[in-house]
Amino acid sequence: MNMEWTIEERYRTYERMTLTEKERLETAVSSSSWRQNYHIQPIYGLLNDPNGFVWFNGRYYLFYQWFPYGAVHGMKHWFQTESFDLVNWDNKGVAIKPEYPFESHGIYSGSGFVHNELLYIFYTANKRDSEWKRHASQCLVIMGESGEMTKQNQPIIQSQPKGYTEHFRDPKVWRKEDKFYMVIGAQRENLTGCVLLYQSDNLIDWSWQGEIKTNENNFGFMWECPDFFELENHGILLFSPQGLRPKGDSFQNIYQSGAFVGNPLDTLTGQFDHGDFQELDAGFDFYAPQTTLSPDGRRLLVGWMGLPEIEYPTDAEGWAHCLTIPRELSVKNNKLLQQPARELVHYRKNENSKTVNLNHAIANLEELSGISYEMICDIEVQGAKKAGLKIRVGNGEETLLYLDTVARKVVLDRTNSGAEFALDYGTVRQKNYHQTIVRFHVFMDTSSIEVFVNSGEIVFTSRIFPKLESDGIQFFAEGGCAKLNVVKWTYEY
Repeated sequence: MNMEWTIEERYRTYERMTLTEKERLETAVSSSSWRQNYHIQPIYGLLNDPNGFVWFNGRYYLFYQWFPYGAVHGMKHWFQTESFDLVNWDNKGVAIKPEYPFESHGIYSGSGFVHNELLYIFYTANKRDSEWKRHASQCLVIMGESGEMTKQNQPIIQSQPKGYTEHFRDPKVWRKEDKFYMVIGAQRENLTGCVLLYQSDNLIDWSWQGEIKTNENNFGFMWECPDFFELENHGILLFSPQGLRPKGDSFQNIYQSGAFVGNPLDTLTGQFDHGDFQELDAGFDFYAPQTTLSPDGRRLLVGWMGLPEIEYPTDAEGWAHCLTIPRELSVKNNKLLQQPARELVHYRKNENSKTVNLNHAIANLEELSGISYEMICDIEVQGAKKAGLKIRVGNGEETLLYLDTVARKVVLDRTNSGAEFALDYGTVRQKNYHQTIVRFHVFMDTSSIEVFVNSGEIVFTSRIFPKLESDGIQFFAEGGCAKLNVVKWTYEY
């Protein structure tokens, strides 16, 4: 599927796909050994940011950025999928496509908001002029309960305010009292990132209120995919800053995603008092998260399990990326925590539990092998220098997840996880831990791993690309003793 792309090929709408192209993509994807079992993924082509995540009309709506022709970034559409339970997702196809001159080069990211039994879908329209200069505007589609969509034929926000560049995108909307508010990711003319605040009385006419005033005025060159909400009496600003330099174990990927946790936003002044930036994920492949509220009031998050400007092994097969499992957010000691959405327990089948006591040894437990499962492993270190798991073990392949008790770090090592990629950014991720007993809550799929450590205090999200036959699992302790209590469920669909 490797090919050189011309501008004309990259900026075609889905309707222009020929039957031959469609059949070629379907054949390539059907033969892929890395297709996921329970993660949202594209039928073919490239998936990126989750968009418009919302509960509406008795079910969850979730859209994502989609380029149908292959694993490159080109003419973006919104692809629609729906679920009643966050477990079973029903693909509905292309929902929003480029139609007007102001969106001639793609439908970019945005959000959904339900008001008066209508779903208001906000998105960024991307246009390029003859000199390839970007022109961004914010636009609106309104969906009724029957699913019909009415797209506004003009942008609701024509362009960025003075003092900002054309990097002006990703509207996210919420309501407070009798006003509606919107945050938009932006770049100042001095090439630093920020978030802009807008206000409306009716979701159609918007006025710029200024920047959200944070403690960071020189924190990367662009802030993408902002999302503001209140949670447990805290104000939370999620965003994805580009251009941060590595710092210790943090900011190791090409781009990052994280949050400021602070007081509720002062919507009159834009003042937001907050603590330090918290990187949301310590793994290799996590970006552009978006949240919504469940019907029972939980704050749910879904992220893109991928990164911009990185080549992935599935690119050659004509598809790329997936979304994370849905997660529930909470705040503990001013820290934002993530845990798997409770609905995911409905995937569980065939429970199998083991207790393993090791003294400088490796235990190979064939009955726990597999490629698609959920596992909880409690590790109690009793003198071992290292203790943990080897997952997706095969001929020369393994993914390591363990405690380094000397350095007091949780470590995810994909050095030998299979097909190599993104080597410029390293193959090991790690974070400090402090507990005596550490819980790994692992979600393994065909080509990904998501790990929630100690109730979501640390999260690792990563793609891995082993062979299908690499399905073994081992438990190990080095330099001493460790006890591991394990329970595993296979995932069936």
